[in-house]
Amino acid sequence: MVIPRPCRRPVSLLLLLASLLLSPAALAETDFQYQRPDIAPEMGSGHQEKAGWATQTFAVAAANPLATDAGYQILQAGGSAIDAAIAVQMVLTLVEPQSSGIGGGSFLVYHDGEEVKAYDGRESAPSSVKEGLFLNADGEPLAFMKAVASGRSVGVPGTLRMLEMAHDAHGRLPWAALFAPAIALADEGFPISPRLHQSLANTDALRNDARAGAFYFTEQGEPLPEGYTLKNPALAVILERVAEQGSTALHTGDIAADIVARVQNHPDVPGSLSLEDLATYTAKERDPLCTDWQSYRVCGFPPPSSGHLTVMQIMGMLEERPPLETALEDDLPGVDWLHRFLEASRLAFADRGRYIADPDYVEAPGGDWSSMLDPDYLAERASLIEAEQSMGSGGASPGNPGALATAWAVQPTQPEYGTSHISIVDEHGNALAMTSSIEQAFGARILSDGGTGMPGGFLLNNQLTDFSFAPTDDEGTPIANRVEPGKRPRSSMSPTLVFDRGSDELVASLGSPGGAAIIHYTARSLVAMLDWGLDAQRALDLPHAITLGGPAYLEAGRFPSATLEALRERGHEVEERELTSGLQAIQRTEEGYFGGADPRREGIVMGE
Repeated sequence: MVIPRPCRRPVSLLLLLASLLLSPAALAETDFQYQRPDIAPEMGSGHQEKAGWATQTFAVAAANPLATDAGYQILQAGGSAIDAAIAVQMVLTLVEPQSSGIGGGSFLVYHDGEEVKAYDGRESAPSSVKEGLFLNADGEPLAFMKAVASGRSVGVPGTLRMLEMAHDAHGRLPWAALFAPAIALADEGFPISPRLHQSLANTDALRNDARAGAFYFTEQGEPLPEGYTLKNPALAVILERVAEQGSTALHTGDIAADIVARVQNHPDVPGSLSLEDLATYTAKERDPLCTDWQSYRVCGFPPPSSGHLTVMQIMGMLEERPPLETALEDDLPGVDWLHRFLEASRLAFADRGRYIADPDYVEAPGGDWSSMLDPDYLAERASLIEAEQSMGSGGASPGNPGALATAWAVQPTQPEYGTSHISIVDEHGNALAMTSSIEQAFGARILSDGGTGMPGGFLLNNQLTDFSFAPTDDEGTPIANRVEPGKRPRSSMSPTLVFDRGSDELVASLGSPGGAAIIHYTARSLVAMLDWGLDAQRALDLPHAITLGGPAYLEAGRFPSATLEALRERGHEVEERELTSGLQAIQRTEEGYFGGADPRREGIVMGE
């Protein structure tokens, strides 16, 4: 039996409160009043055909229709791309809690019409952690899921601090106004989407958290059904405080105290996150990485993200190979292209596993991360790709892009999960790509109510499991991405903006969730849009193929059996599996913009 959740107060009073947070001058400038949309949840996960969306003035793409609509209404009210992204992320915290939220971290790449900016809101390790954080008493790595669903996996969240930094520089509407959609939906309730229901059904550890178990499941332990109207009064109060006080409301005071208590008092594996860790966290503005490829300039996030470097290594190596007569066969990636793509991925992931980590702790090869994208180096790496024979699982070794101050060991492969992506272009042509995450589905499986004592709240991340569990290899050589106090774990998030090299005009914004496979999803989509000339929706529709250096995984049921067999004949260990990306993309057209949303998830594009 499903127990109805109480509404704290009528939503009209909520909107009145939101408006009171704005100055009279701000109200005159914005006159923003959030209107709840009549949007029903989409069908469940699977392949849902989407035609794409053409707009003229602006566009917003996000992983849930309610989140997309929140950004759309902000853009309608004259908000900037940054303003819209804040509204979108707050709604995603509510309606897609399994993927991202204010308890996690984000990377944002932004173009203000002149410059590209990179804002780092990645989580950081607590100041008291030891490099053996994820080792047991015998010095062996913990079982992965035991580490995930624990207090030890929780990093200091950074999304709010990062968004606040970006808003200070590029916001048009008042900060408080941007929280009205999420507060209204939390107060009044939203329908459980098929994807959220399915995610709840597929997780056991979330039931073990007393607060989350009582909030997301029935008394019988069943996940709340599709379409059920879920209210989140605790999150409404938390977001009201953040709207009024800024990110300080989460990083200090009652909300911070509840986060710390939940982490330090975890019943199974407690962590050491402290009030000081939360209070002293700072978002960072970093220099973006922009790489020329064909007639384009592709801009993405630098380390601690491995996304841009690994994506552009793959694309650079493909460009160094002799051109294929055709990359597509019957509108699908052909065997020759897939073979090259998988081999380039093996080589790029070998470099990723040795070199890339938080740049505040690890020096780049040769003192410059661009050494990994040097054309001569990529040509040397590409020469290792044989036309008819795969290197096979484990056959790719790291290269030597530049001298290192310290020798690093190769990090063993570990699971990576989670995430959500947002792409936005506003009426002024300012554009962003933002990828946000709490890592695994439902993060550390810890729900914080911010000390409100009310039902609901937000989930805490498990991003510290993105560090290498083993700090050294068997010979004692340190691993670059090992755990250290204050360090930010390596990420695969790949928010990407593309420009025309001749005119400097925006060409596209895109990115995806998907753990380490984000890199493959983004690289393949870039090639499809920029090289094969497909529109954003057709590019996102194409089936996936990935490898992290071991087996080649092809999206189940999407390729002919002859393709799988041909790859096996070339020495690939081929397996089929679900590869549920969540790509969002917006591309410039002669008429304005054209947006695509991944057919594997619930996202849509809206604009005018």
